[in-house]
This record gives sequence, C-alpha cells and structure tokens, in this order.
Amino acid sequence: MFAIEGVYPALITPFTKSDEVDEEGLRRLVEFMVEGGVAGIVPCGTTGESATLSHEEHKKVIDVVVDCSTVPVIAGTGSNNTQEAVEFTKYAEDAGADGSLLITPYYNKPNVKGLKQHFARIGDAVGIPLILYNIPSRTGQNISATTQVELAAEVANIKSVKEASGDLKQVGTIIQMAKEQDLDFTVVAGDDFLTLPIMSLGGKGVISVVANIAPKPMSEMVSAMFNGDVEKAKEICLKLYPLFDAMFLETNPIPVKKAAELMGLPAGHVRLPLGALSEANVEKLRKVLERFGMV
Repeated sequence: MFAIEGVYPALITPFTKSDEVDEEGLRRLVEFMVEGGVAGIVPCGTTGESATLSHEEHKKVIDVVVDCSTVPVIAGTGSNNTQEAVEFTKYAEDAGADGSLLITPYYNKPNVKGLKQHFARIGDAVGIPLILYNIPSRTGQNISATTQVELAAEVANIKSVKEASGDLKQVGTIIQMAKEQDLDFTVVAGDDFLTLPIMSLGGKGVISVVANIAPKPMSEMVSAMFNGDVEKAKEICLKLYPLFDAMFLETNPIPVKKAAELMGLPAGHVRLPLGALSEANVEKLRKVLERFGMV
C-alpha cells in the first residue's frame, strides 16, 4: 500500500478572472512542482481553498490533478459532515487518487467517541490510505497522540498524520507509541518550518505550502535528511526561513497565491471571505522573492 514520504505541495487552486477553476493553470502548477522533484501532490486542502470550492469544483480539481500528475495524489476530502467526507473520499478513490487527506471535523468539536467513529466510517467506505490532518488552529480541536495511535490501530487504512499542531512533544509521542505498538503509521510535518525537527524525530516529510513556489529546494532539503546529510538539510532550511515566514504574512493561502502570481505562475485571486494581500505585505513578499531570484 502507498506510503507518504517526502515533499507534497498543498496545492493552491488557481482561479480565472471570471472566478472559475483554472484547469490549464492547475496542469501548469502540477508540472512545475513535479519538475521540482516533489514526491506527490495534495489538491483540495486548506491551501487549495477547499472551503470555498463547490462540490463540483472540488471533484473537478481532483480529476484534473489525477489526470495530469505523474506522482502520487493525496486528495483533500475531509469535512465536518461525515457523510460528505465519505462521499468525497469515495469519489477520490474512484477518480484514481492514491490517498486521502482528512481534516479533523471543524466547528462541531466532536468527542473522542464521535471522532473515532467519523474516521472509521470513512475507512470502512474506501480502500485507499487515509492521512489524518491535525490542525487545531483551524479546527478548534487537537487530536491527541493517544487517539491518533488508537485510530491507526483500529482503522486499517489510516496510515499517516499531517501534524500541524506545532507541538513537538506530541509528535515525538505519536512516533514513539506507533513504534512501540509496531504500527504502520507515520508522521509528516504540516508546517514548513518544523519539517526538520519533525524528521529528526522520525517524521517522513512534509505537506508543504512553500513547495508551491519552491519545490526544488524543499525537495533537496528533505532528501538530504533522508540521506543522513543533516548539515546540508540545515543549511537549506535556514536559507528558506524568510520564505517560510513570508507565506504567513497573512492567512494562508493569501501570501502563497500572491507569490505564485508575482512569479508568473497560475494563481488568480483568493475567494471571499479571504481578502487580497495588503499592499504593505505585497512589498514585503516581493522583497523576499527578489532575494531568492524568484521574481
């Protein structure tokens, strides 16, 4: 069964001026990232503005990326509506996606029993690997290390977690508990700047915002860690820190879509309720990109 490892860009969704999904733009973005050496692509996540994609658009993005990608595709199919998450995940499987990324149900704030039943229901409905997405800053709820490992033990196709809690103690505990129980369950970073710390604990890579615009150095950094060249990985990481910071001048994906636009990549606007990057932050972003020779 497919296992997530390496750099997976959390793909932006480009829009046309008439606010349609830019299909050709999507294809260009996937080509750009694959040429940069990424291990896979993650469409329809937070960075892909999944919250403001219609059901038809969500499916279209999955279809297009699966059709054009030559690397594995992990489709974002999570929801705070269990039946909707099941339907999206089944659709992704039927479309040919290699795995599914499932965000913690947001707003509802389910108890542990409901949380487990939510993911188990999805796992029972499909055969592809499932990656939990733990991002308390967005969902209002943390999935504890114990619950994550219990889910991995109870639901056969839960194979990994995108950890964006920012809690390295929790990350280490997950990895330690999974190892002690001999579980086929891995951790990937959900924050670019924590990629190396998480990999040093045994993590397997990152689902990345920065890889949308800098796929090659991100891939080189992670490859260096896998190859045991920690000094090279650290050197690349520290060099990339200004880019990491710039991607969060405002709410993700506002800065990364503007960065892509400044670089001449397909991007377009962000959809409301997200607003355009402020002029002051556009100038800050431009200066960072100029430092890297990206504009």
